[in-house]
Amino acid sequence: MTDPQHTLLTRTEAAAFLGVSKGTLEVWACTKRYPLPYVKVGRLVKYRLADLQAFIVARTVGHAAE
Repeated sequence: MTDPQHTLLTRTEAAAFLGVSKGTLEVWACTKRYPLPYVKVGRLVKYRLADLQAFIVARTVGHAAE
């Protein structure tokens, strides 16, 4: 069984997971605005679930880790 953390999501799925548009992810990738890693599979762009979760954690404000 594949580890869910290594699951690859399409750009559309990743955008839905983050609550942004697909176009927003395209702009972020092009401008390097945020350090959100992606995987190129031929001409396709995929995002690791673990990277998306880490992106959210890194941008969480107002709650100190204990």
